[in-house]
Amino acid sequence: MARDQKAKAKKEQLKGKAKEVTGRAMHDLPLEAEGRAEQAKGDARQAKEKTKDAFKH
Repeated sequence: MARDQKAKAKKEQLKGKAKEVTGRAMHDLPLEAEGRAEQAKGDARQAKEKTKDAFKH
């Protein structure tokens, strides 16, 4: 389960980065902001999983 969540977090981060870079290149501010938001969501999910791992051991 944790591995699935970590993979999902990494996927969100990469997808967000792609949107941010595309938005910046096309001067599309809403797309750039959406990308940053997705990255933040992925970061939060990853932090949650790391915290859970820390308490397992």
